[in-house]
Amino acid sequence: MLKLYRFLRPFRFFVALLLALLFLQSLSELYLPTLMADMVNTGVITGDSGYIMRIGVIMLFVAAVGGSCSVAASYLSAKAATGFSRNLRGALFAHVEGFSLQEFDRFGAASLITRTTNDIGQLQQVLTIMLRMMISAPLMCVGGIIMAVARNAHLSLVFAAVVPILAVTIFVMARRGIPLYRAIQVKLDRLNQVLRENLTGIRVIRAFNRVAHQQARFTQANEDLTEAAIRVNRIMAALMPIMMLVLNFSIIAIVWFGSLRVESGDMLIGDLMAFIQYAMLILFSLMMAAFLFVLIPRAAASAARINEIFDTAPTIDDHAPKIDNLSGSAALPPADSPVSALTFDHVTFAYPGAEQPVLSDISFTACPGEITAIIGGTGSGKSTLLSLIPRLYDIEGGRILLDGVDIRDLAQQDLRARIGYVSQKALLFSGTIAENVRYGNKAASDEEVLQALSIAQASAFVADRSGGMDAPIAQGGADLSGGQKQRLSIARALARKPDIYLFDDSFSALDFKTDAKLRAALEREIAGAIVLIVAQRVTTIMDATRIIVLDQGRVAGIGTHRELLKTCDVYREIVASQLSEEDAA
Repeated sequence: MLKLYRFLRPFRFFVALLLALLFLQSLSELYLPTLMADMVNTGVITGDSGYIMRIGVIMLFVAAVGGSCSVAASYLSAKAATGFSRNLRGALFAHVEGFSLQEFDRFGAASLITRTTNDIGQLQQVLTIMLRMMISAPLMCVGGIIMAVARNAHLSLVFAAVVPILAVTIFVMARRGIPLYRAIQVKLDRLNQVLRENLTGIRVIRAFNRVAHQQARFTQANEDLTEAAIRVNRIMAALMPIMMLVLNFSIIAIVWFGSLRVESGDMLIGDLMAFIQYAMLILFSLMMAAFLFVLIPRAAASAARINEIFDTAPTIDDHAPKIDNLSGSAALPPADSPVSALTFDHVTFAYPGAEQPVLSDISFTACPGEITAIIGGTGSGKSTLLSLIPRLYDIEGGRILLDGVDIRDLAQQDLRARIGYVSQKALLFSGTIAENVRYGNKAASDEEVLQALSIAQASAFVADRSGGMDAPIAQGGADLSGGQKQRLSIARALARKPDIYLFDDSFSALDFKTDAKLRAALEREIAGAIVLIVAQRVTTIMDATRIIVLDQGRVAGIGTHRELLKTCDVYREIVASQLSEEDAA
């Protein structure tokens, strides 16, 4: 937990001022019982009204100073805690942004969201309270004991019996609560995961009439979380009654033994009243500490989960470039110079924990002006192959070379700036159509956006929407059809004008007529770029310069459509399943 308080450093001045204010507040509260004792012993007993008035004015002034310090301290603690959580959220988000897909797969989206919101919220809550209590509670406790002993040392022996009881109670409660708070956060992850799946998959759930099943899943996750919360709250709820019981017995003991000392003349009535006030301050400061110990276990569990994110280094990271065999340096040509070749050199890749590689010994070269198509059965590794080029995952064996430079020796930002990627699942962001098209090139002019939409065969439906290309899009493109989302995703890649185009089954939702028009327009637009297309339909790739046939992660054949019909059994089977002999020829 202490590792995260580096994010509190920008608020050092606020914290220092806060501590000074709390110090003054504590001194004022410790001074008030002494003034009251003097008022009673000197003014009330002797009937000196003038003395009572003078002490009363001083008490009002001291109380006003303490109250002002308390208000200012509350403001500063809230400002420092909220600033801490803001900086922590920003740093956590930035760190997660650097994760590869491997780390995203490990933690899961639901857990990352919970850690960024709920866990940081727990830390903010505890920090707000801690900043108020970390000096006032110890100072009130120690100062109260000193002042109480100064009033009557013998009566202070009551604290020798009370404080150990409270300390043991707090320790036992915290020890039992910490594991349960950790379990709560894990169960909260599970609840968020079920809720997220239900919201994002509502169409499938209703289409398959599985609403009741999803309700049962949510109910189970909700009840698990509720049960864990009840268990920990039942434990922590016992803390305050125990504290109050000890406090009340302590006051009874002080009044009992103090009255005996007053009766014997060893103690003045004003001193007894002051002693009771100091006892209240001491015991209430211990109760504040106990309340803090109730919150700390959950905050500690949250801090451990956040630190787990920070302690996870991305498996894909930029590092010092190696010397390249061909060019003598690990640098690409300038941004305005086209890439001349993309080469897979005996590439092998396996997902973490998988028994077998997804791709094995893949080798080919793609050059500008060529269309390299990739086809194969489900699970043959087509999409995985494409995701290796922008380093969404890193290969385990072999090399992927861009102009002779291993892409692992390039800065990820420089590498991806050369790539226009259209994913298998067309993903759009909330905003306007133009903003989504400009996502890959924020400097694109209106003319360039319109041109990209025209090439992607999206102009017609965009023009039909109110506002045209400034028409809003719902989150995830929920108000668009699958084909419309695919066309806008293609337009987004075209607006970037990259050197390498990666189309991951990006035409599957298009009808044959739109598919044909789009491919014809693309051929003219991307004639000077390297193009890789993953496709399921043979008609989409029949005219490709090179077709790579994958079968169980291995290359089953490379060649043109006609060449593969003669030499590759796997390709012939795919073609026969989709086309007649006349169409295939």
